[in-house]
Amino acid sequence: MRENILENKLKLRVKRKRRIRAKVSGTSSLPRVSVFRSNRHFYAQAIDDVNGTTIAAVDGKKLSLKANKNDAAELAKAFSESLKSKGIEKVAFDRNGYLYHGVVAAFANALRDNGITL
Repeated sequence: MRENILENKLKLRVKRKRRIRAKVSGTSSLPRVSVFRSNRHFYAQAIDDVNGTTIAAVDGKKLSLKANKNDAAELAKAFSESLKSKGIEKVAFDRNGYLYHGVVAAFANALRDNGITL
């Protein structure tokens, strides 16, 4: 029974992810910021979909940060500095199928607070 519930949650997230990716795309001037949230860590990367390259990335595991709201804000600060050093001020946010609340929303709001326009 439990496996059925977990499979259903994953299927729903994949459906949301496909729906989002049909509308959100990144370029070198306006990269797509994709986030990944596991139970322990949080990751983000800025992607140029035209060339298929990653412009900037940040890894919560390497920075010893957990997947909570406070650490997501610190991660967003480090990520915004990385983006600004590459001359990027505006991005398209891809929540990757996750619901926009909790850690994902905290990360996005912290990006805005650090001068990155979503």
